[in-house]
Amino acid sequence: MELAHYSDYAVRLVNTEEPARNKDALTSVEAVRALFGESVQMARRVTDTDVTRFRNVRGRLRAVFEAADGGDHVLAVDLLNSLLMEFPVSPQVSGHQYLDDEGRPDWHIHLADHPSNASAGYAAIASFGLAFHLTEHGPDRLGLCQAPPCRNAYLDTSTNRSRRYCSDRCATRANVAAYRARKRLEAEASARSGRSADTAQDSRALSEL
Repeated sequence: MELAHYSDYAVRLVNTEEPARNKDALTSVEAVRALFGESVQMARRVTDTDVTRFRNVRGRLRAVFEAADGGDHVLAVDLLNSLLMEFPVSPQVSGHQYLDDEGRPDWHIHLADHPSNASAGYAAIASFGLAFHLTEHGPDRLGLCQAPPCRNAYLDTSTNRSRRYCSDRCATRANVAAYRARKRLEAEASARSGRSADTAQDSRALSEL
């Protein structure tokens, strides 16, 4: 498994909450288990206590995205480092995948799952993945969706650092809103121009009397 893949754990957890809409999908053990995806072994250890723990980690991860999105990269790194210190990872060399029919292992770094509870294990993986992405691509690649009221987190992997939205849906919605706003301004400007022309015409007519 590539290290970059672990950064998705952070995005997945942060986006279980939509603060502007007052929505929270992280309300049950089943919802927490769904975050692990194919990591069934880790998901099995989730208990009711982990729901609260996951929410706490989620808030701290969102704070990293908020700081990075706001341009305070030092704060983003400090917040992320505090998570890494509290939830350390255990890297191991793994070869459970194979390169060819001869059975040669595809050696790669894998983050071992040893923490005492599910939330600590998830937090360690999510924090390490986010740290890997930040150091590999830069803190300005951690963003929050610019299409109100959505503030979902995303990782910008575009070649020109141009991503502003968490999904194509939000990008389309923002573009439509911007288009309507331009049309509204054009209509208002046209109306003002028309009123100015009428006023000027009335003034000329009065001066001719």
